[in-house]
Amino acid sequence: MKSSAPIESQAPARISELRLFLFALSSAAVIANGYYLHPLITPVAEEFGVSGATVGLAPAFNQIALALGILLLLPLGDRINNRMLVTIFVGGQFLAMLAMALSGSFVIFAAASSLLGFVTIAPYLLPAYVTQRVAPERIGHVTGIMTAGVTLGILGSRVGGGLLGHYFGWRSAYWVGVACMALLVILLPLIMERKRDEKPSDVEPPRYGELLRSLWPIMKALPEVPLGGLIQALSFGLFLAIWLAIGLHLPRNGYGVDTVGYLAIIAIINVFGSPFAGRFADRIGAERARIYFSLAQLAGVCVLPFAGQNLVLLVIAVIFNTIGGASVDICSRTILFQRAPEIRTRLMTIYIVIMFIGGGISSWLGTATYEYAGWPGISVMAICYALTIMGLSLWGLRFRQARG
Repeated sequence: MKSSAPIESQAPARISELRLFLFALSSAAVIANGYYLHPLITPVAEEFGVSGATVGLAPAFNQIALALGILLLLPLGDRINNRMLVTIFVGGQFLAMLAMALSGSFVIFAAASSLLGFVTIAPYLLPAYVTQRVAPERIGHVTGIMTAGVTLGILGSRVGGGLLGHYFGWRSAYWVGVACMALLVILLPLIMERKRDEKPSDVEPPRYGELLRSLWPIMKALPEVPLGGLIQALSFGLFLAIWLAIGLHLPRNGYGVDTVGYLAIIAIINVFGSPFAGRFADRIGAERARIYFSLAQLAGVCVLPFAGQNLVLLVIAVIFNTIGGASVDICSRTILFQRAPEIRTRLMTIYIVIMFIGGGISSWLGTATYEYAGWPGISVMAICYALTIMGLSLWGLRFRQARG
């Protein structure tokens, strides 16, 4: 496969730990916007007068729109200055969050949620931006740090959303998100480099249409990339389905939405394990490490059938599923970032589009399954997902063996 000429400089430059921390924290703030709804799904449904299955369409549309946005917008990272793109997309998130905070009907809320998903591109541009600026042997470690930021955002949004919703109403979480995006529109242009994103004067960047048409040949040439995307589609979908079911289940069993937030605080322990997962993948190989972590995920979901009325068991299930799922993601991204650095943004496009299609389908499937089959139904669904993830991870070893 003939790859397009790189736009980013290929010489690795050390990114300071402070800047790496700021990039990870920025990813956390941006990704959190799409997940404030999860602990608040019950009060939002009550205010707009819709069922649990119907309100599940809002996160589902958000994830599908995110997949579409990544398909159409993320490849621009191989052509256009990343600093400018990130600033524009974060500005778009500011507007979408403002619309959600002010929405007067479920239709407007769901439409704004879809817009929010479509422009949530920064968390997937930034890892490619960062990994192009470090030595190859640090890719796993840096990927772990950036993934920890995403995990912090996904889980932190549940903590913040649950607590803010309980004490100040569900809209308060979205006003906090509006303020965070206004801050990032100022911060990110200051910490992103101005010159390294710009194409050399003697290199013509690929046209937009060429970027999109190149995705299918890339998938055929590097099948481990779409395989990683499929594994993550199931893993991320499992994660979303469980948390949305928890958001419906706990309030219906006498707990407040703040309990969902407290549960997420415990799950944030995973953030501290993400750098370890990246180093572990660097040491034994990402394909092998992914199998071990998928086993942890399977162990977690096997506890779910017994956790419907037991918070201690639910905490155990959430911790194992969160640690295993996020670490599976780190391993899959490490595999991706070790391939063809000059087209890394398009590799990320393939991976993330598949991931969020799975996330969108599973968001609705999780709420619908809980609505019609209760906690036993969501438990069976989770176990089926985890078994499939394990099987695909075992199959992924063939690509490592084929390489040598």
